[in-house]
Amino acid sequence: MNFVEELRWRGMLHDIMPETEEYLLKNKTTGYIGFDPTADSLHIGSLVPIIILMHFQKAGHNPIALVGGATGMVGDPSGKSDERNLLDEETLNKNVAGVKGQLARFLDFDSTSENAAELVNNYDWMKDISLIDFVRDVGKHITVNYMMAKDSVKKRLDADSQAGMSFTEFTYQLFQGYDFYHLFKEKNCVLQMGGSDQWGNITTGTELVRRKAQGKAYALTCKLITKADGTKFGKTAGGNVWLDANRTSPYKFYQYWLNSSDEDAESYIKIFTFLDKETIEALIAEHKQAPHLRILQKKIGEEVTKMTHGVEAYENAIKASNILFGNSTAEDLKSLNEQTFLDVFDGVPQADIERSVIENGLEIVPAFSETSFLKSNGEVRRALSENSISVNKEKVKDDFVITISDLIADKFVLLQRGKKSYFLLKVI
Repeated sequence: MNFVEELRWRGMLHDIMPETEEYLLKNKTTGYIGFDPTADSLHIGSLVPIIILMHFQKAGHNPIALVGGATGMVGDPSGKSDERNLLDEETLNKNVAGVKGQLARFLDFDSTSENAAELVNNYDWMKDISLIDFVRDVGKHITVNYMMAKDSVKKRLDADSQAGMSFTEFTYQLFQGYDFYHLFKEKNCVLQMGGSDQWGNITTGTELVRRKAQGKAYALTCKLITKADGTKFGKTAGGNVWLDANRTSPYKFYQYWLNSSDEDAESYIKIFTFLDKETIEALIAEHKQAPHLRILQKKIGEEVTKMTHGVEAYENAIKASNILFGNSTAEDLKSLNEQTFLDVFDGVPQADIERSVIENGLEIVPAFSETSFLKSNGEVRRALSENSISVNKEKVKDDFVITISDLIADKFVLLQRGKKSYFLLKVI
Protein backbone atom coordinates (compact mmCIF):
# COMPACT_ATOMS: atom_id res chain seq x y z
CA MET A 1 0.00 0.00 0.00
CA ASN A 2 1.33 3.44 -0.99
CA PHE A 3 0.60 5.51 2.11
CA VAL A 4 0.99 8.89 0.41
CA GLU A 5 -1.13 7.90 -2.58
CA GLU A 6 -3.82 6.65 -0.18
CA LEU A 7 -3.97 10.07 1.47
CA ARG A 8 -3.86 11.80 -1.91
CA TRP A 9 -6.90 10.10 -3.46
CA ARG A 10 -8.83 10.56 -0.24
CA GLY A 11 -8.24 14.32 -0.45
CA MET A 12 -6.25 14.39 2.78
CA LEU A 13 -2.78 15.42 1.57
CA HIS A 14 -1.79 19.08 1.83
CA ASP A 15 2.01 19.58 1.98
CA ILE A 16 4.76 17.04 1.62
CA MET A 17 8.50 17.54 1.80
CA PRO A 18 10.45 16.50 -1.35
CA GLU A 19 11.60 12.85 -1.37
CA THR A 20 9.17 11.85 1.40
CA GLU A 21 6.97 9.65 -0.78
CA GLU A 22 9.97 7.92 -2.35
CA TYR A 23 11.52 7.27 1.06
CA LEU A 24 8.29 5.73 2.42
CA LEU A 25 7.95 3.44 -0.60
CA LYS A 26 11.45 2.06 -0.04
CA ASN A 27 11.68 1.97 3.77
CA LYS A 28 9.65 0.75 6.72
CA THR A 29 9.42 4.04 8.54
CA THR A 30 8.70 5.35 12.02
CA GLY A 31 6.60 8.50 12.00
CA TYR A 32 4.70 10.49 14.58
CA ILE A 33 1.87 12.92 15.17
CA GLY A 34 1.46 15.04 18.29
CA PHE A 35 -1.79 15.52 20.22
CA ASP A 36 -2.34 18.46 22.56
CA PRO A 37 -3.89 17.48 25.91
CA THR A 38 -6.04 20.62 26.18
CA ALA A 39 -8.91 18.48 27.53
CA ASP A 40 -9.28 14.97 28.94
CA SER A 41 -10.88 13.90 25.67
CA LEU A 42 -10.08 14.38 22.01
CA HIS A 43 -12.83 15.70 19.72
CA ILE A 44 -13.73 14.71 16.18
CA GLY A 45 -11.24 17.18 14.73
CA SER A 46 -8.60 14.84 16.19
CA LEU A 47 -9.99 11.95 14.14
CA VAL A 48 -8.11 13.16 11.06
CA PRO A 49 -4.60 12.78 12.55
CA ILE A 50 -5.70 9.55 14.25
CA ILE A 51 -6.89 8.14 10.92
CA ILE A 52 -3.64 9.20 9.27
CA LEU A 53 -1.72 7.18 11.88
CA MET A 54 -4.08 4.25 11.24
CA HIS A 55 -3.40 4.43 7.48
CA PHE A 56 0.32 4.71 8.27
CA GLN A 57 0.17 1.53 10.37
CA LYS A 58 -1.92 -0.31 7.76
CA ALA A 59 0.78 0.56 5.21
CA GLY A 60 3.29 -1.37 7.33
CA HIS A 61 4.98 1.55 9.08
CA ASN A 62 5.48 2.20 12.81
CA PRO A 63 3.28 5.01 14.17
CA ILE A 64 4.07 7.01 17.29
CA ALA A 65 1.33 9.02 18.98
CA LEU A 66 2.90 11.77 21.05
CA VAL A 67 0.86 13.32 23.84
CA GLY A 68 2.20 16.79 24.62
CA GLY A 69 2.47 16.77 28.39
CA ALA A 70 5.29 19.32 28.15
CA THR A 71 4.21 21.36 25.12
CA GLY A 72 0.71 21.47 26.59
CA MET A 73 2.21 23.68 29.30
CA VAL A 74 3.40 26.14 26.64
CA GLY A 75 0.55 26.44 24.14
CA ASP A 76 0.74 26.23 20.35
CA PRO A 77 0.09 29.56 18.57
CA SER A 78 -0.63 27.88 15.22
CA GLY A 79 -4.06 28.86 13.95
CA LYS A 80 -4.81 30.79 17.15
CA SER A 81 -5.68 34.49 17.39
CA ASP A 82 -5.20 34.63 21.17
CA GLU A 83 -2.85 32.97 23.62
CA ARG A 84 -4.24 29.79 25.11
CA ASN A 85 -4.81 29.52 28.85
CA LEU A 86 -2.03 27.52 30.44
CA LEU A 87 -3.02 24.42 32.39
CA ASP A 88 -1.80 23.41 35.83
CA GLU A 89 0.10 20.14 36.18
CA GLU A 90 -2.75 18.22 37.84
CA THR A 91 -5.21 19.11 35.07
CA LEU A 92 -2.61 18.35 32.43
CA ASN A 93 -1.88 14.90 33.88
CA LYS A 94 -5.62 14.11 33.92
CA ASN A 95 -5.91 15.22 30.29
CA VAL A 96 -2.85 13.22 29.20
CA ALA A 97 -4.30 10.06 30.76
CA GLY A 98 -7.63 10.62 29.01
CA VAL A 99 -6.06 11.20 25.61
CA LYS A 100 -3.79 8.16 25.95
CA GLY A 101 -6.77 5.95 26.73
CA GLN A 102 -8.63 7.13 23.65
CA LEU A 103 -5.72 6.68 21.26
CA ALA A 104 -5.42 3.07 22.39
CA ARG A 105 -8.86 2.41 20.90
CA PHE A 106 -7.72 3.25 17.38
CA LEU A 107 -4.14 2.04 17.04
CA ASP A 108 -2.58 -1.39 17.58
CA PHE A 109 -0.17 -1.05 20.49
CA ASP A 110 0.47 -4.81 20.78
CA SER A 111 4.23 -4.99 21.29
CA THR A 112 4.36 -8.35 19.52
CA SER A 113 3.17 -6.81 16.25
CA GLU A 114 5.77 -6.16 13.56
CA ASN A 115 4.77 -2.52 13.34
CA ALA A 116 3.26 -1.84 16.75
CA ALA A 117 2.20 1.69 17.55
CA GLU A 118 3.79 3.46 20.49
CA LEU A 119 2.53 6.12 22.88
CA VAL A 120 4.97 8.69 24.23
CA ASN A 121 4.68 11.80 26.40
CA ASN A 122 7.18 14.57 25.71
CA TYR A 123 7.11 15.56 29.39
CA ASP A 124 9.15 12.42 30.04
CA TRP A 125 12.20 13.85 28.26
CA MET A 126 11.56 17.57 28.71
CA LYS A 127 11.05 17.62 32.49
CA ASP A 128 14.76 17.29 33.34
CA ILE A 129 16.11 19.80 30.80
CA SER A 130 17.08 23.14 32.33
CA LEU A 131 16.48 26.44 30.55
CA ILE A 132 20.24 26.97 30.24
CA ASP A 133 20.69 23.53 28.65
CA PHE A 134 17.79 24.08 26.26
CA VAL A 135 18.97 27.52 25.13
CA ARG A 136 22.56 26.30 24.72
CA ASP A 137 21.89 22.94 23.08
CA VAL A 138 18.77 23.70 21.05
CA GLY A 139 18.25 27.44 20.71
CA LYS A 140 21.64 28.07 19.11
CA HIS A 141 20.73 25.88 16.12
CA ILE A 142 17.63 27.87 15.05
CA THR A 143 17.86 31.59 14.29
CA VAL A 144 15.27 34.17 15.30
CA ASN A 145 15.00 35.13 11.61
CA TYR A 146 14.03 31.54 10.78
CA MET A 147 11.43 31.45 13.55
CA MET A 148 9.98 34.86 12.61
CA ALA A 149 9.43 33.70 9.04
CA LYS A 150 6.92 31.03 10.10
CA ASP A 151 3.31 31.74 9.13
CA SER A 152 2.08 30.88 12.63
CA VAL A 153 4.29 33.67 14.00
CA LYS A 154 3.73 36.22 11.21
CA LYS A 155 -0.07 35.93 11.35
CA ARG A 156 -0.07 36.60 15.08
CA LEU A 157 2.30 39.54 14.79
CA ASP A 158 0.48 41.01 11.79
CA ALA A 159 -2.94 40.69 13.43
CA ASP A 160 -4.65 43.80 14.71
CA SER A 161 -4.22 42.84 18.32
CA GLN A 162 -2.72 44.57 21.33
CA ALA A 163 -1.85 41.20 22.83
CA GLY A 164 0.88 40.32 20.35
CA MET A 165 2.71 37.06 21.03
CA SER A 166 4.34 36.08 24.27
CA PHE A 167 7.84 34.62 24.46
CA THR A 168 6.17 31.46 25.77
CA GLU A 169 4.25 30.95 22.53
CA PHE A 170 7.17 32.08 20.39
CA THR A 171 9.31 29.25 21.76
CA TYR A 172 6.67 26.59 21.03
CA GLN A 173 8.18 25.66 17.67
CA LEU A 174 11.52 25.02 19.36
CA PHE A 175 9.88 22.64 21.82
CA GLN A 176 8.06 20.77 19.04
CA GLY A 177 11.23 20.76 16.96
CA TYR A 178 13.10 19.23 19.88
CA ASP A 179 10.47 16.48 20.13
CA PHE A 180 11.24 15.50 16.53
CA TYR A 181 14.97 15.60 17.21
CA HIS A 182 14.55 13.45 20.35
CA LEU A 183 12.41 10.86 18.55
CA PHE A 184 14.85 10.86 15.63
CA LYS A 185 17.73 10.08 17.99
CA GLU A 186 15.94 7.65 20.33
CA LYS A 187 13.37 5.95 18.08
CA ASN A 188 14.83 6.39 14.59
CA CYS A 189 11.71 8.44 13.80
CA VAL A 190 12.26 10.27 10.51
CA LEU A 191 8.76 11.54 9.70
CA GLN A 192 6.45 13.98 11.42
CA MET A 193 2.86 14.44 10.27
CA GLY A 194 0.08 16.80 11.29
CA GLY A 195 -2.48 19.35 10.14
CA SER A 196 -1.56 21.97 7.57
CA ASP A 197 -1.34 24.61 10.32
CA GLN A 198 1.58 22.60 11.78
CA TRP A 199 3.84 22.87 8.72
CA GLY A 200 6.01 25.57 10.28
CA ASN A 201 6.49 23.67 13.55
CA ILE A 202 7.19 20.42 11.71
CA THR A 203 9.79 21.90 9.37
CA THR A 204 11.53 23.49 12.36
CA GLY A 205 11.93 19.91 13.58
CA THR A 206 13.41 18.71 10.29
CA GLU A 207 15.80 21.67 10.38
CA LEU A 208 16.87 20.86 13.95
CA VAL A 209 17.48 17.23 12.95
CA ARG A 210 19.62 18.46 10.04
CA ARG A 211 21.63 20.99 12.04
CA LYS A 212 21.98 19.24 15.40
CA ALA A 213 22.11 15.58 14.34
CA GLN A 214 23.29 15.97 10.73
CA GLY A 215 20.33 13.76 9.83
CA LYS A 216 17.63 13.69 7.18
CA ALA A 217 13.99 13.97 8.30
CA TYR A 218 10.72 14.25 6.39
CA ALA A 219 7.41 16.06 6.77
CA LEU A 220 3.82 15.62 5.63
CA THR A 221 0.64 17.51 6.48
CA CYS A 222 -3.04 16.93 5.85
CA LYS A 223 -5.75 19.41 4.96
CA LEU A 224 -7.71 21.02 7.75
CA ILE A 225 -11.33 19.91 7.52
CA THR A 226 -13.83 22.63 6.70
CA LYS A 227 -17.58 22.53 6.13
CA ALA A 228 -19.17 23.63 2.88
CA ASP A 229 -21.40 26.16 4.64
CA GLY A 230 -18.43 27.88 6.26
CA THR A 231 -19.25 26.78 9.82
CA LYS A 232 -16.56 25.08 11.89
CA PHE A 233 -16.18 21.33 11.54
CA GLY A 234 -16.76 19.42 14.77
CA LYS A 235 -18.90 22.11 16.38
CA THR A 236 -22.61 22.04 17.19
CA ALA A 237 -24.89 24.43 19.03
CA GLY A 238 -23.93 22.51 22.17
CA GLY A 239 -20.16 22.85 21.57
CA ASN A 240 -17.50 20.33 20.55
CA VAL A 241 -18.34 16.81 19.40
CA TRP A 242 -16.11 14.72 21.67
CA LEU A 243 -14.77 11.18 21.32
CA ASP A 244 -15.61 10.52 24.99
CA ALA A 245 -19.07 8.94 25.24
CA ASN A 246 -19.61 10.71 28.58
CA ARG A 247 -19.16 14.10 26.91
CA THR A 248 -20.92 13.35 23.62
CA SER A 249 -23.20 10.32 23.64
CA PRO A 250 -22.85 7.82 20.76
CA TYR A 251 -26.37 8.88 19.72
CA LYS A 252 -25.38 12.55 19.35
CA PHE A 253 -22.08 11.48 17.78
CA TYR A 254 -23.96 9.47 15.15
CA GLN A 255 -26.43 12.30 14.60
CA TYR A 256 -23.59 14.72 13.83
CA TRP A 257 -22.55 12.64 10.81
CA LEU A 258 -26.16 11.96 9.83
CA ASN A 259 -26.78 15.71 9.63
CA SER A 260 -23.86 16.35 7.26
CA SER A 261 -24.66 18.15 4.02
CA ASP A 262 -24.49 16.13 0.80
CA GLU A 263 -21.42 18.10 -0.30
CA ASP A 264 -19.59 17.46 2.96
CA ALA A 265 -20.62 13.80 3.00
CA GLU A 266 -18.86 13.21 -0.34
CA SER A 267 -15.55 14.28 1.21
CA TYR A 268 -16.19 12.79 4.66
CA ILE A 269 -16.79 9.29 3.25
CA LYS A 270 -13.22 9.34 1.90
CA ILE A 271 -11.59 10.97 4.92
CA PHE A 272 -13.30 9.28 7.87
CA THR A 273 -13.81 5.73 6.62
CA PHE A 274 -11.49 2.98 5.42
CA LEU A 275 -13.80 1.87 2.61
CA ASP A 276 -11.97 1.30 -0.67
CA LYS A 277 -12.22 3.59 -3.69
CA GLU A 278 -14.58 1.33 -5.64
CA THR A 279 -17.01 1.03 -2.73
CA ILE A 280 -16.96 4.77 -2.07
CA GLU A 281 -17.58 5.66 -5.71
CA ALA A 282 -20.53 3.24 -5.80
CA LEU A 283 -21.98 4.77 -2.61
CA ILE A 284 -21.63 8.31 -4.00
CA ALA A 285 -23.37 7.29 -7.24
CA GLU A 286 -26.15 5.56 -5.30
CA HIS A 287 -26.57 8.59 -3.06
CA LYS A 288 -26.93 10.95 -6.02
CA GLN A 289 -29.78 8.82 -7.34
CA ALA A 290 -31.75 9.27 -4.10
CA PRO A 291 -30.23 12.02 -1.88
CA HIS A 292 -33.27 12.01 0.43
CA LEU A 293 -32.30 8.53 1.67
CA ARG A 294 -29.02 9.99 3.03
CA ILE A 295 -27.10 6.87 2.07
CA LEU A 296 -23.69 8.53 2.42
CA GLN A 297 -24.46 10.14 5.76
CA LYS A 298 -25.77 6.88 7.20
CA LYS A 299 -22.71 4.95 6.03
CA ILE A 300 -20.30 7.53 7.42
CA GLY A 301 -22.19 7.54 10.72
CA GLU A 302 -22.06 3.76 10.87
CA GLU A 303 -18.35 3.44 10.09
CA VAL A 304 -17.15 6.26 12.37
CA THR A 305 -19.44 5.41 15.30
CA LYS A 306 -18.37 1.75 15.21
CA MET A 307 -14.71 2.76 14.99
CA THR A 308 -14.99 5.22 17.89
CA HIS A 309 -17.53 3.61 20.22
CA GLY A 310 -17.99 0.01 19.05
CA VAL A 311 -20.74 -1.99 17.34
CA GLU A 312 -23.08 -2.09 20.34
CA ALA A 313 -22.98 1.68 20.77
CA TYR A 314 -23.74 2.13 17.07
CA GLU A 315 -26.71 -0.24 17.27
CA ASN A 316 -28.01 1.63 20.31
CA ALA A 317 -27.62 4.93 18.44
CA ILE A 318 -29.69 3.51 15.57
CA LYS A 319 -32.30 2.28 18.04
CA ALA A 320 -32.41 5.72 19.65
CA SER A 321 -32.70 7.41 16.23
CA ASN A 322 -35.64 5.19 15.33
CA ILE A 323 -37.51 6.06 18.51
CA LEU A 324 -38.55 9.44 17.17
CA PHE A 325 -39.34 8.28 13.65
CA GLY A 326 -39.98 4.52 13.81
CA ASN A 327 -42.33 2.07 15.46
CA SER A 328 -40.60 1.80 18.82
CA THR A 329 -41.98 0.34 22.04
CA ALA A 330 -41.79 1.06 25.75
CA GLU A 331 -39.13 -1.64 26.00
CA ASP A 332 -37.04 0.16 23.38
CA LEU A 333 -37.23 3.34 25.46
CA LYS A 334 -36.32 1.53 28.65
CA SER A 335 -33.25 0.06 26.98
CA LEU A 336 -31.74 3.55 26.65
CA ASN A 337 -29.46 4.94 29.32
CA GLU A 338 -30.38 8.28 30.87
CA GLN A 339 -28.01 10.42 28.79
CA THR A 340 -29.09 8.91 25.47
CA PHE A 341 -32.75 9.26 26.43
CA LEU A 342 -32.22 12.96 27.27
CA ASP A 343 -30.29 13.48 24.03
CA VAL A 344 -33.12 11.98 21.97
CA PHE A 345 -35.70 14.20 23.65
CA ASP A 346 -33.52 17.27 24.00
CA GLY A 347 -35.68 20.39 24.17
CA VAL A 348 -38.91 18.53 24.98
CA PRO A 349 -40.87 20.40 27.72
CA GLN A 350 -41.02 18.67 31.08
CA ALA A 351 -42.49 18.86 34.54
CA ASP A 352 -41.27 17.51 37.87
CA ILE A 353 -43.44 15.11 39.83
CA GLU A 354 -43.01 13.58 43.27
CA ARG A 355 -42.00 9.92 43.31
CA SER A 356 -44.75 9.19 45.81
CA VAL A 357 -47.37 10.24 43.23
CA ILE A 358 -46.05 7.64 40.79
CA GLU A 359 -45.75 5.03 43.54
CA ASN A 360 -49.44 5.52 44.38
CA GLY A 361 -50.40 5.44 40.69
CA LEU A 362 -51.02 8.49 38.49
CA GLU A 363 -54.18 8.41 36.42
CA ILE A 364 -53.82 9.31 32.77
CA VAL A 365 -56.09 12.39 32.68
CA PRO A 366 -54.35 14.39 35.46
CA ALA A 367 -50.97 13.19 34.12
CA PHE A 368 -51.67 15.22 30.98
CA SER A 369 -53.74 18.11 32.34
CA GLU A 370 -52.24 18.89 35.75
CA THR A 371 -48.69 18.95 34.34
CA SER A 372 -49.81 21.57 31.76
CA PHE A 373 -49.04 19.31 28.77
CA LEU A 374 -52.69 19.65 27.68
CA LYS A 375 -54.93 22.51 28.77
CA SER A 376 -57.83 20.69 30.45
CA ASN A 377 -59.32 17.37 31.45
CA GLY A 378 -61.77 17.76 28.56
CA GLU A 379 -58.96 18.11 26.03
CA VAL A 380 -57.28 14.98 27.42
CA ARG A 381 -60.51 12.99 27.20
CA ARG A 382 -61.10 14.12 23.60
CA ALA A 383 -57.58 13.07 22.69
CA LEU A 384 -58.15 9.70 24.39
CA SER A 385 -61.33 9.17 22.42
CA GLU A 386 -59.36 9.91 19.25
CA ASN A 387 -56.79 7.26 20.29
CA SER A 388 -54.00 9.85 20.08
CA ILE A 389 -52.60 9.56 23.63
CA SER A 390 -49.45 7.49 24.29
CA VAL A 391 -47.30 6.77 27.32
CA ASN A 392 -43.75 5.67 26.53
CA LYS A 393 -44.67 5.39 22.81
CA GLU A 394 -47.59 3.01 23.42
CA LYS A 395 -51.27 3.94 22.99
CA VAL A 396 -53.32 3.99 26.20
CA LYS A 397 -57.02 4.17 27.16
CA ASP A 398 -58.76 6.41 29.71
CA ASP A 399 -58.35 3.83 32.49
CA PHE A 400 -54.55 3.67 32.23
CA VAL A 401 -52.55 4.40 35.40
CA ILE A 402 -48.85 5.36 35.36
CA THR A 403 -46.81 3.43 37.94
CA ILE A 404 -43.20 2.89 38.93
CA SER A 405 -42.92 0.10 36.34
CA ASP A 406 -43.37 2.73 33.61
CA LEU A 407 -40.27 4.73 34.57
CA ILE A 408 -37.46 5.07 32.03
CA ALA A 409 -33.98 5.19 33.61
CA ASP A 410 -35.89 5.12 36.93
CA LYS A 411 -36.92 8.77 36.59
CA PHE A 412 -38.76 9.62 33.36
CA VAL A 413 -42.14 9.01 31.75
CA LEU A 414 -42.69 10.05 28.12
CA LEU A 415 -46.13 11.46 27.37
CA GLN A 416 -47.23 11.95 23.78
CA ARG A 417 -50.17 13.35 21.85
CA GLY A 418 -50.28 12.48 18.18
CA LYS A 419 -47.06 11.76 16.35
CA LYS A 420 -44.86 14.73 17.22
CA SER A 421 -46.05 16.35 20.47
CA TYR A 422 -44.00 15.12 23.45
CA PHE A 423 -43.78 15.91 27.15
CA LEU A 424 -41.55 14.48 29.89
CA LEU A 425 -42.48 13.74 33.46
CA LYS A 426 -39.38 13.76 35.64
CA VAL A 427 -39.62 12.00 38.99
CA ILE A 428 -37.91 13.85 41.85
